Amino acid sequence: MIDKREIHQILDGYARDEITIATMGSHTALQILKGARDEGFKTLVICKRGTEEIYQQFGLADELLIVEEYGQFMEKKFLEELIERNVILIPHGSFVEYLSPTRIENELFVPMFGNRMVLEWESNREHEREWMEHADLRLPKGFNDPEGIDKVVMVKFPGAKGGKGYFLASSPEEFDKGIKELKLRDKERFTIQEFVIGTRFYPHYFYSPLKNRLELLSMDIRYESNIDGLSRLAYIVQDRPPEPSFVVTGNIPVVARESLLNQILTMGQNIVKASQELFSPGMIGPFCIETICTDELEFIAFEISARIVAGTNLYINGSPYSQLLYNEPMSTGRRISREIKDALREDSLDRVIY
Repeated sequence: MIDKREIHQILDGYARDEITIATMGSHTALQILKGARDEGFKTLVICKRGTEEIYQQFGLADELLIVEEYGQFMEKKFLEELIERNVILIPHGSFVEYLSPTRIENELFVPMFGNRMVLEWESNREHEREWMEHADLRLPKGFNDPEGIDKVVMVKFPGAKGGKGYFLASSPEEFDKGIKELKLRDKERFTIQEFVIGTRFYPHYFYSPLKNRLELLSMDIRYESNIDGLSRLAYIVQDRPPEPSFVVTGNIPVVARESLLNQILTMGQNIVKASQELFSPGMIGPFCIETICTDELEFIAFEISARIVAGTNLYINGSPYSQLLYNEPMSTGRRISREIKDALREDSLDRVIY
């Protein structure tokens, strides 16, 4: 693991008035770049060849670096080039998926916003469940052995895959059929959870160690293909229904009834407190708890995304919740850059960069 003192030594060598906010060209990059620009930072986006047109079209990056493969990102010469530009990296789902939590933790010696240890706790299903249990969240029933499946379950991949490959099963036989169809042998790579029926809520939080404050910035529901399309065509396809899939294709804005906000805020506070106890200094910056609200108005949590999530792209000009906290448009991307800006002013970058 990279010693945080090494990162802070690199930070000490940065020109404070030349800080550049950079990220990988995918996921929430446009929002991150706009937020950084709104806060007065230079911006840089690292794109895989063939995707650069998106970032040229919107013109939010002062500079584009194009790579042939994302693996080039981790080459020593490339990382040193980022340091020469006084770069602070902002991780997001694609960033974590393409580079891997292990490589980010052990090889990425460029200063990065947030606590990089949190990415391992997010991507490792056993650690993630331990974290949520420590936070006293209600969780769906888990199955360690597929032979014990006696109800409808969701079978999931580890990591940030946007629902790709997830499938439903209601028996050990259906589990084996799903594994066979995916042509995967390693059953240990899966998490098997009870499939809970209810309303999906994905609250987007931000924890500021500078203010010691948890903020609820926004919330979304994910639109998944083809399961959401099937719900609109249930009568038509009832005789020959296709196999449901859960690939995230978009996001839908949502506002929870006000009486539910106390539960939502308590879940976020508990996750932050548990992270501080399990892997100090714990959660820094944006995160999302993926939940289902039952008809008894109780929340069941099934995943944590410990960085900015794609659902925040709905709220580049802010959400109903961020408008209650700020008298200006405040996206999650901008909130990240505001925290960095505040840390620069207070000479406390070491509290938010690891």
